[in-house]
Amino acid sequence: MSEHGHGQRFNPDKAGKLLDPNRRQLISPDTVMDLLGLGRDDIVAELGAGNGYFTVPIAAHTDKTVYAVDIEPKMLELLKEHASIDNVDNIKYIESSLERIPIQEGEIEKILIAFVIHEVPDRIKVYHELNRVRKLGGKIVILEWQAVKSEMGPPLHERIPSGEMKKELEENGFQVEILDLNEKIYAALIQ
Repeated sequence: MSEHGHGQRFNPDKAGKLLDPNRRQLISPDTVMDLLGLGRDDIVAELGAGNGYFTVPIAAHTDKTVYAVDIEPKMLELLKEHASIDNVDNIKYIESSLERIPIQEGEIEKILIAFVIHEVPDRIKVYHELNRVRKLGGKIVILEWQAVKSEMGPPLHERIPSGEMKKELEENGFQVEILDLNEKIYAALIQ
């Protein structure tokens, strides 16, 4: 843990980076939808939705509600603009931390947390929330940065090695499969 803890939040003034075409080469929304096994009838939540790089394409591929949860109101405003440009209107915007999410118990079938779990001050509380809001048998995909130096992403000391992530999730009652997507990122898949 850095002297800042894990709470180093992404600066919304740099939000343009999140829609950068280079990011598509790193991981595309289509890849994420495949990992989620997204169907038209799935109720989805993206926790730490940012400006909607994943949220908007996900919402376009489901007929149900997509909950976009982010602690930063500026990010949610950017997400609304992004959704409006793409004529996507099934997103529910929720300004909230991930430690206490105002979503009903057992409501969500598919949950995505992309590149934000390393920023959360109390991951254990987040894991409890995942269990609470996830529908029985629902799927969770957590994307994170490999613990290697790269020009993208957070400083090395803030990254969570995949083995540590797997152990932490298993200690909190999840069955986890780690998938190395490329040399920069991995996915923790929870069924």
